[in-house]
Amino acid sequence: MQNLTLAQKHQQFEEFFMIKHSLQVNMRVLDSHFELPEADELIKHMPYAFQIASELATIESKSVRHLRGISEHASELVEFLNQQSRKIDMMMSLILQRENDTALNYASDKFGGGGIVIKSDDDILVATLVELKLFIPEESTAVFCFAEVIASEQVGNKYHLSLIYRCIREQDQDLLVRASLHIQAANLRKLKQQKNEQH
Repeated sequence: MQNLTLAQKHQQFEEFFMIKHSLQVNMRVLDSHFELPEADELIKHMPYAFQIASELATIESKSVRHLRGISEHASELVEFLNQQSRKIDMMMSLILQRENDTALNYASDKFGGGGIVIKSDDDILVATLVELKLFIPEESTAVFCFAEVIASEQVGNKYHLSLIYRCIREQDQDLLVRASLHIQAANLRKLKQQKNEQH
């Protein structure tokens, strides 16, 4: 992705489904001389809690597939395993919140597997590289990556910064795709329930 044009970056940004949703995000603008690491070197820059969170999320998504197969025969075992998983999720959320730097806090307007739109008081130049920490409480996890500003649009008294992920682990990108779809499904269920309650 190093040599993509701005138009190609916009195209890649639009390729993934995005959901309008407010996530808590830490964003740190990087020095203009910062060189993005290769994908396999990213882990050296990543706080340990983020490495663990990503691995746990990957393990959990694989485990869920196995649980579906035995749920009819061992519902009590499935319930026990779900409770254990929930306890781990709660502990992971607590650990990740300690990684949240309130001085670098922003909120997203929308996010997806290809990028994120962040609301900012200040404008940031296109092509600026940033370090991101995305906190996803709905999935009890967080993602660390590097991104690039590809657009800035003033909306009211805020700037909506469109960022494309420039250096992100594949499993973390998959996690963001799953999270956006899970949140959309939860929102649709909530809307359906509200409609049913009105009738």
